Amino acid sequence: MDDAIDVILAQWRHERPDLDLAALGTFGRIMQLAALLTTFMENWCAAHGLRAGEFDVLTALRRAGPAMPSDLADALMMSRSGMTKRLDGLEEAGLIERTLDPADRRSFTVALTEQGRELIDTVLTEHAANMQRMAAGLSNRDRAGLERGLRTLLSDIRLSTM
Repeated sequence: MDDAIDVILAQWRHERPDLDLAALGTFGRIMQLAALLTTFMENWCAAHGLRAGEFDVLTALRRAGPAMPSDLADALMMSRSGMTKRLDGLEEAGLIERTLDPADRRSFTVALTEQGRELIDTVLTEHAANMQRMAAGLSNRDRAGLERGLRTLLSDIRLSTM
């Protein structure tokens, strides 16, 4: 069963048989998958009154507990100013609270409110079911192989771009 990437590869093989474009299939499919997942997550989060980035902050707080904003920004690989904006919105919605750090009154910690914890527990349960449903077409062996391959690819690309 051919897909759009197979058609593109066949066209390139015809036009440029001298080039090895096998990796184009891998990266083309990864890019298509990333676009589909991004759109899905944005729409799914919006249905729960969240943005995807806000979901990320709430899940980080749920799994790791209260944190400093700078630690959250580092964990989510984003700027400090971007994190402040996300935290402002989540605090305004009553999902997180900021408290001064008693050890250093110049900084504060961020924690989920009870409302935030209830929301993320509900939403995360649904999210886990969605991910399982989307991956249902892969056997456990296929999934493990895909994860190994993607982990290697990510590591190699990170090393080659440094």
